[in-house]
Amino acid sequence: MPSTSATSPNTAPGPFERLVALVSEDLERVGLVIRERMSSEHAPRIPEISAHLIEAGGKRLRPILTLAAARLCGYRGDDHIKLAATVEFIHTATLLHDDVVDESARRRGRATANILWDNKSSVLVGDYLFSRAFQLMVETGSVRVLGILSSASAVIAEGEVLQLITAHDLTTGLDRYEQVIRGKTAALFAAATEVGAVIAERPEDEVTAMRTYGDALGIAFQLADDWLDYGGSADALGKNTGDDFREGKVTMPVILAVQRGDAAARAFWQRTIARGQQGEGDLEQALAYLDATGALEATRQAARDEAARAIGALAAFPEGPIKTALTDIAEFVVARTV
Repeated sequence: MPSTSATSPNTAPGPFERLVALVSEDLERVGLVIRERMSSEHAPRIPEISAHLIEAGGKRLRPILTLAAARLCGYRGDDHIKLAATVEFIHTATLLHDDVVDESARRRGRATANILWDNKSSVLVGDYLFSRAFQLMVETGSVRVLGILSSASAVIAEGEVLQLITAHDLTTGLDRYEQVIRGKTAALFAAATEVGAVIAERPEDEVTAMRTYGDALGIAFQLADDWLDYGGSADALGKNTGDDFREGKVTMPVILAVQRGDAAARAFWQRTIARGQQGEGDLEQALAYLDATGALEATRQAARDEAARAIGALAAFPEGPIKTALTDIAEFVVARTV
């Protein structure tokens, strides 16, 4: 997502800035917990690597969703602070692991930890952050919250393994790909919003609605990223455009392009994705095939549909600034293009 740099006096704040303003005090407290819990008395590399990623300008959308969900549900305690920090630690841990698996060199406009340090350090610090996350979960004293977030962690790992298996596999269909994105992205969004309703002890229909909102928002977010990898800019993605293509990832645009393409197109995808034989001009050719088959626009429309599902889930809650901000975020996730 785009940078969160301050808006000028003559520029109205965007949807993300408006949501941040509504939970700003809570967010500051989350930052304090994060800095405290990512410290290590005996291994200074842990806070070095953690800070490199956590403080690299990320929006902290997932923990903000936990704070907003709790406030939308009328929560007045303090456990949402620890849960938001938990969500950020889980997310950061998965990013550290992902960059090693994907051999990524850039994230959020900066060199990745595995490049600046090494793969072993990135993996181990990711493990440390997972451990810190579980400590924070336990401190809330809610078995249900522990179940939700621990299950999400398992689903995230499963999704990453499934993505590894489906890489280069052009027989992957949309059903299998939905499993991948539910695991790698939507699971944590859904858990982040669901726990906000759970700690507020809201009725089950509201808990379900909050989970649905997060699930749909997460899917919309990932589908938008899939589109942006081919049709957007590096600034919008926080990584290099075309990375999915170069890594042989079978995302929704590729699945649709293979299904809808002619024999020449299928031969191209077999060479570049299935066999990984890529050369100069292949990314541009991929873009041409994606455009000709309508695969990119179909992916964008699927993202819009999920955003609409997220917004629909909010109907369970009364009108107010936070509900409006969450609605705007869902619309913004699929509107970003550059």
